Amino acid sequence: MTHDLCEASEADRPALERTLAAAFMDDPVATWATPREALRPRTLRRFFGALLRAKLPEGFVYTDSDRSGAALWAPPGAWRTTAIQGLRIATAFADPRHWARIPRVSRGLLQAERLHPPAPPHFYLASLGVTPDAQGKGLGSRLLQPVLEVCDTDRVPAYLESSKESNISFYARHGFRVTREISLPRGPTVYAMWREPLTA
Repeated sequence: MTHDLCEASEADRPALERTLAAAFMDDPVATWATPREALRPRTLRRFFGALLRAKLPEGFVYTDSDRSGAALWAPPGAWRTTAIQGLRIATAFADPRHWARIPRVSRGLLQAERLHPPAPPHFYLASLGVTPDAQGKGLGSRLLQPVLEVCDTDRVPAYLESSKESNISFYARHGFRVTREISLPRGPTVYAMWREPLTA
């Protein structure tokens, strides 16, 4: 059921920045990039603000009526980070207390992008997040469905990177399988996952 879902717009961006920041507060990559818990909420809001600015115009960002979760997709051929998008993402780490970590974090992000499969054309799940109080109720699965249905109808694969090993089984239930483990510099492991379109 996706009756409570909608395609997000620019007007939703402030709410979704807060939602995604709350969803990723304990994420291994977020804690690696921003070890200081006091800095993390603002850093995550800035990071997801930049990501939403990049993905909203592409038209594959879905949320629910309460703005309790969001799925940010890039359509085929649009997954690469542009120079402008990279600069906007870098502003998330503008606080001087982050500066010492910027080289390491940048290497990790570039490494993940370098290992992103260039072909065949595919949808890329850039982020999926649900606020802690809304987790465990099926919202994450519902947020995936609009694009996964397109993938199956149009015979298009999908790709993502899971930053939590505990989420692998969740994505596996939706047809994804681990294809690579990516070790971030002095940081956690990220799991690259690929999904072939499902047949009826």
